[in-house]
Amino acid sequence: MTDEVFESPMAKAVYVAGGQSSLAKKVGVTQGAVWKWVRGIKKVSPVHAVAVSNAVNGVVKPHELRPDLPTLFPHPGNEV
Repeated sequence: MTDEVFESPMAKAVYVAGGQSSLAKKVGVTQGAVWKWVRGIKKVSPVHAVAVSNAVNGVVKPHELRPDLPTLFPHPGNEV
């Protein structure tokens, strides 16, 4: 991957997956759902945050997709 600058972690996941349709297929959702995630219309669910991370081989982590859920997806630098 090049040194691309991405608008959001979800945009990076879409790029790595090869597009919205490709990511949707890998995660088991519609392309429309991915479109809403990319645009911030809907938040990716915790279950789908893990699925997205797995679909892109961990290039994007669940805590990057849902930083508002630190109890569920703690940032690696915030370990107690």
